[in-house]
Amino acid sequence: MNISIGKLRGLQQLADSKGMMTMCAIDHRGALKRALNEKNPDAVSYQDIVNFKLDLCQAVAPFASAILLDPEYGAGQAIAAGLLPGPKGLLVSLEKTGYTGGSTARITELLPGWSVKKVKKMGASAVKLLIYFRPDLKDVASKQLDLVARLADQCLEEDIAFLVEPLSYPTEEKESPVRKGRINQSGTSSKKFAEIKPGLVIETARQITALPIDVLKAEFPADIKFEQDEGKLLGLCRELNRASRLPWVLLSAGVDFESFRKQVKIACKAGASGFLAGRALWQEGAQIRSRDERMKFFQNTAAPRLKELAEIADIYGKPWYSRLGAENGKSAPVAEGWYRGY
Repeated sequence: MNISIGKLRGLQQLADSKGMMTMCAIDHRGALKRALNEKNPDAVSYQDIVNFKLDLCQAVAPFASAILLDPEYGAGQAIAAGLLPGPKGLLVSLEKTGYTGGSTARITELLPGWSVKKVKKMGASAVKLLIYFRPDLKDVASKQLDLVARLADQCLEEDIAFLVEPLSYPTEEKESPVRKGRINQSGTSSKKFAEIKPGLVIETARQITALPIDVLKAEFPADIKFEQDEGKLLGLCRELNRASRLPWVLLSAGVDFESFRKQVKIACKAGASGFLAGRALWQEGAQIRSRDERMKFFQNTAAPRLKELAEIADIYGKPWYSRLGAENGKSAPVAEGWYRGY
C-alpha cells in the first residue's frame, strides 16, 4: 500500500478497528426539507434542519466509524455543539443539493463558497462528492468525469481522502416532482430501468475508480423489487467488486432498513468494505413532529440499526486497506527526512 500520509490518516479515521467503514450519511438538504414538510418544504427553517441533524448525529455518532455531513446545516454545527466525538471520522460534501439540466442530463454543481481546501481546513477526514452518472450518456458522463478528475487533483494537492458517490437514474420516465433532491431516488425505478441498472452500476464503478479517488460509494447493482435471487445478487456484487479498482462501500439510496440490511450482507460478502447508510437508518424520524419523540426514535431505532449493520460488515466485509494490498493496514515505511518534501 503506497498512499500519502494525509490520505492514509483520513482513511484510517473513516474506518473502525477492523478496517470497516461503518458510516452514517446526514448530508441531505432539499430532500430532507420535503421529508419534514412535504406540502410546504419552504416552510422548514434553517434551525429545523440543524436541530434534526444535531439530534441524529448525537444519537448515532457513538456507533458509527464516521459521519457524513454537509457544510450548510451539519458539519460545522455538529463540531461546535460537541456532538461529533473526536475519534470519529468526518466526511463533508462538496456538491450543491440537486442538479442542473433535465432529467436525462443531470449535471452536478458545487456548493458556492465551499471547496476542497475549506474541507481540509476545518479538519475533516475526507471530501465527498455526489454525481448523477450514466456511462451510456457519453457527453454528460464526460462532463461529470471531468469534474471528478478536477476535484481529485485538488484532493491530491490538499492531501485529503476523496470519496465519490455516483448515482444512476432512469431517462425514460416522466420527471418526478421531487427530482431536484435525492428522496425516492430508488423508488422511482421502473422494471425497464431495473433491467439495465446492474450494467450501469458496474460500468460506473470501472470508470470512476480509474480516476485518482480513494473510496467508491456504490449503489447496489440491482433493484431487489425485481430481482430477489440471492445467488444472482451476490454474483452482481462480485462483478461490481471486480470492476472497482479501489475500496468500495454501499449506499442505502432510500430503501427501507430490512432491504438495506440484506444488501449490506450480500455486498460485504462480495468484497465491500462497509457502508454509508442514510435514510435506511432514520427516514421514519422525519415524520415525527415532537423533537423529544423523534430523539427517542433516533436513540432506540436508528442507532441500533447502525450497530446491527456494523456487526454485519465486521463479519463479512473486506478491510479497506486489504483492497490496496496491505493485509495488516500498514503502508510503506516513511523515509528519513520525509517531512522536508511533504
